[in-house]
Amino acid sequence: MRLGRRGFLRMAGVTAGTGLLAATRAQAKVPQATEEDTLPGVLVDTTRCVGCRACEAACAETNQLPAPPEGDEVMKTRRDMSQTAFTVVNRADAPGGGDRFGKKQCLHCLAPACASACPVRALDKQPTGPVTYDASKCMGCRYCMVACPFDVPKYEYEALAPRVRKCTFCAERQAEGLPPACVDACPSGALTFGKRHVLLEEAKRRIYSEPERFVHRVYGEREAGGTSFMYISDVPFEALALPAGVPEKPYPSLVAGALGAPPLVMTLWPPLLMGLYAFSKRRDEVAAGEQGHDQEDHHG
Repeated sequence: MRLGRRGFLRMAGVTAGTGLLAATRAQAKVPQATEEDTLPGVLVDTTRCVGCRACEAACAETNQLPAPPEGDEVMKTRRDMSQTAFTVVNRADAPGGGDRFGKKQCLHCLAPACASACPVRALDKQPTGPVTYDASKCMGCRYCMVACPFDVPKYEYEALAPRVRKCTFCAERQAEGLPPACVDACPSGALTFGKRHVLLEEAKRRIYSEPERFVHRVYGEREAGGTSFMYISDVPFEALALPAGVPEKPYPSLVAGALGAPPLVMTLWPPLLMGLYAFSKRRDEVAAGEQGHDQEDHHG
């Protein structure tokens, strides 16, 4: 099939229209914060955590990940989540001596930035609370990694079919009426699962009951518009590897405009390059054919 300049421009125009439509549809479905009273949550009381890391082992087993490293040596360096570790526990110095431990995982924002930045809705906020991931929809743009204020999503760079990886809030277990595996495995009562608004009241009750002990703030009550995982602590949250300075405004309203254009570029760029390649190849074939005719006429 001969592809001329007009044909190429026509194809590019159709592709642009299709990509624009797809991007517009994706943006129109940016998830909004659901009624908090209906959502589940987890209260993490770091003063009750004993650092056993049973939550790490339970998470690994439930999600079929490699077993977490053993021994106290692992606590000597601050760790971050990875594509093979959806939750990690870090250690900090406690007031008056001793240790404090803080579990870190996806916080499952009420209005998640990762889902709002995803142009194909591979990441999605479920009405039941968890922010889930569908690998069959993911095109690998990794804008979710850029958008997340908590640096949660990780990517399987070395895999043949790479995926975004993160905590799922054990959505399948919750659908069966079970708590997340990490909560189920916690032996010290540091993790409490329940309705978010009930947990928030309990968190404030503990703080007000012992105001000299706790930091006067519930981490996750307002960060990024509110999260499903919430923390109380007697050490600064930053010491437990929780990011400081996260804006209170829901991130979709902050990142949707900034990240709306790049997914469109990602959608259009591959077919545009294919069109340019086909146009260039056809032009070379025509030039080669005309050169052959000239040589035949010259020898004839």
